[in-house]
Amino acid sequence: MKPIIPQQTPMVFDTFSTPVGTMIVVQDDEGIRYIDFQDCPTPLTPAQSWQRDSRACQSAREQLLAYFNRELTHFDLPLAPIGTEFQQRVWSVLAEVPFGTTITYGDMARQLHQPSASRAVGMANGRNPLSIVLPCHRVVGASRKLTGYRGGLPIKMALLKLEGLDIDSQHRITP
Repeated sequence: MKPIIPQQTPMVFDTFSTPVGTMIVVQDDEGIRYIDFQDCPTPLTPAQSWQRDSRACQSAREQLLAYFNRELTHFDLPLAPIGTEFQQRVWSVLAEVPFGTTITYGDMARQLHQPSASRAVGMANGRNPLSIVLPCHRVVGASRKLTGYRGGLPIKMALLKLEGLDIDSQHRITP
């Protein structure tokens, strides 16, 4: 993933191990810009100007690890994702999808009052810069089948199972 970062903004980052592999947190004075998987086909590469600062990223790391330990179901972090107006609207809907539940792309499009925009919703989810915290892993196809995920379907399945959801052999969420 090629990061979109405001010009002249000092960025700090940290990487840490999780049950689904190494993750990276990137933030500036505005808030967290990226939370991403490093063990995926297109990992986020830190820019040379970014400074590693584990203390500045400590809250995000602690909350993500608490999520993986099933001790946290809702994040309280200063988020500052960069995206288009439409992406921001999609991510706002995404932020409201509760732990342990799923939503379809079509349902999200209807919540945005754009019922024919399910593909655009899918594209916005694919550009979500805040994995797990903005839970695009909770978005499924109309048939309840798991669809693409930036971190890969094995990670999407692991996250949904961690949240207590059952997935059948066809990669569908079961009731």
